[in-house]
Amino acid sequence: MPTPFPGMDPYLEQSRIWRQVHSDLIVDIRRFLTPILRPYYTVDIEQRTYLAVFPPEDTGIPDVLVLDTYYPQGNVLVAAPTITFKHVMTELPTSTEDEFIERYLEIRHVNSQEVITAIEIISPTNKLEGKGRQEYLYKRNQVLNSLTNLVEIDLLRAGKPLPMKIPPQQQNHYRLVVSRSPQRPQADIYLFGVREAIPDIPIPLRPGEHEPLLPLNQLLHTMYDQGGYDLKINYRQPPEPPLTIEDAEWANQLLQ
Repeated sequence: MPTPFPGMDPYLEQSRIWRQVHSDLIVDIRRFLTPILRPYYTVDIEQRTYLAVFPPEDTGIPDVLVLDTYYPQGNVLVAAPTITFKHVMTELPTSTEDEFIERYLEIRHVNSQEVITAIEIISPTNKLEGKGRQEYLYKRNQVLNSLTNLVEIDLLRAGKPLPMKIPPQQQNHYRLVVSRSPQRPQADIYLFGVREAIPDIPIPLRPGEHEPLLPLNQLLHTMYDQGGYDLKINYRQPPEPPLTIEDAEWANQLLQ
């Protein structure tokens, strides 16, 4: 089932859903770009770790699900033998801080392994005031002061937008940034709202090379359908964060 929205679905911005959206988009962008860029480039998934504070609704999400183990034997599943151990009671310290793993993409030249382009999908940690934002801005400045191109995808309305000079009359919900290293400090920015489709954006490589277009709108809508996101969302409730009055009226008519 496709999303009812023409572009970014604001219901995907909910914290309990966005983590999965972020992971799915990273994988889908890699799958799209890899056959286009080979055999000269690879598209690698990289990660960095933050010590972050999660809101209460995010607690209790397991990283690993432990199940009874079974081993195949022919065409029959045979239960593994149970081993009994003595145990004692203990206490596990709790903390409001936890490790937050954030993934991004790097396009590398096959021969030199040089990072040609970094592709970032902005998360709430990057936009909220705190250590996560500071660390991301430090990484961002490192890229902007290097020969590496930067593509920054911001599909979140909440939080403080990342530093960039935008005319005040330009109203927007979402931002896509394409920063080519030879053109800095200038960069291309694509501004759009919840009522619009997500623009296709070019992926810069080395100067003079063809820049493939990334169809973000198509990728997001395919991800929504294949991931069953319609089963995770209650469209009878307002999205988080809420829309403006005008956009909420428009969305209500769309959802009807």
